[in-house]
Amino acid sequence: MSPGKGFGEDLAAGARAPGPYAAGAVPSRGRQHPEPECKTRSPFQRDRDRILHSTAFRRLTHKTQVFIFHEGDHFRTRLTHSLEVAQIARTAARQLRLDEDLAEAIALAHDLGHPPFGHAGERALDAVMHAFGGFDHNAQSLRVVTSLERKYAAFDGLNLTWESLEGLAKHNGPVTAGPDSPIPKVARRIEAWQSLELATWPSAEAQVAALADDIAYVSHDIDDGLRANLIDLMDLESEPLVGPAVAASPHAIGDDADARRVYEVTRRMITVMIADLVTEARRRLAELTPKSPDDIRAASQATIVFSPAMAADIAALKRFLYARVYRHERVMRVMGDAEGIVRALFTRYLAHPADMPEAWRAAAAELGDRRRARLIADFVAGMTDRYAIEEHRRLFDATPNLR
Repeated sequence: MSPGKGFGEDLAAGARAPGPYAAGAVPSRGRQHPEPECKTRSPFQRDRDRILHSTAFRRLTHKTQVFIFHEGDHFRTRLTHSLEVAQIARTAARQLRLDEDLAEAIALAHDLGHPPFGHAGERALDAVMHAFGGFDHNAQSLRVVTSLERKYAAFDGLNLTWESLEGLAKHNGPVTAGPDSPIPKVARRIEAWQSLELATWPSAEAQVAALADDIAYVSHDIDDGLRANLIDLMDLESEPLVGPAVAASPHAIGDDADARRVYEVTRRMITVMIADLVTEARRRLAELTPKSPDDIRAASQATIVFSPAMAADIAALKRFLYARVYRHERVMRVMGDAEGIVRALFTRYLAHPADMPEAWRAAAAELGDRRRARLIADFVAGMTDRYAIEEHRRLFDATPNLR
């Protein structure tokens, strides 16, 4: 199937009933804390709504994707990135007769554990937490939904379904690391209720959400890099995937012709990547002939994948983005300063827990060194960019400008 006419013709077919391999084709494995079922929503719709109403989700509004929030109103944030991932995940899930609501829920929650300043903040937290078990944003997302969100009367966390928790734990596929690695350590708290079966593949919906993440950030980081004048369209003409999109994009009208052409390029990239994912996944589904969601989990390889050619093109484009955008001198300078802010805050709170808000200070007083460090990491990871900057200004004589 080509990414053109054939893909468009399949859109109506994508609205058919879910396949037997969709997570929604069988009853959910339930929630750790039993609750009455909702009369108006499926379990996965309920998960999605809990994620959308969480404090951690709202904080994504002011958490960095690539560019700090004050560098421009039109750059992506973790929130807009998550919304774009969710939209792509729903589109692909519908085409593959999967449970759209589960795919959307996992997509919306996949970055809840990101600290301020994106991967710069994660690097800084991982470094200062080295002696205390490290820091991983995927593990932190699982911590957020299982314990750190505290709004329900009877339990901590969001009490999501097993399927949503599995999707977050296995965002990058089967977890084969040792028991002291970040994901297994968090999962141990869930194992007393029910195993997340970390060594198996996740549901097809979770696999869709993971690839939707790739599609979203590859395309929108090209867009943001162009907006920031770190790259231009001529730089992209010889690059795989984006080069053909540049060549195919029509000449735009108006005084904002360049901006219109950039949008033409990124939307064409998204369409081609989704079409490739759907085509290759359908081929693998036809070979596997899964009769249940567990057949997807027990498969010897991923079921939802890009074609080898598309995977190679995306990998090449990621290398281009790494060299020309993420490692650009301007971005590196800002992110270096951002890492310094996160390191300084963690170190200050570790030495002087009284500098934290009262609730966090009281909780820290009851803990040993290792658990106190994890609590401080939780506090810092939950900060937005601007709150981290404000805290640094409150506690230190000089704060980087991050520009």
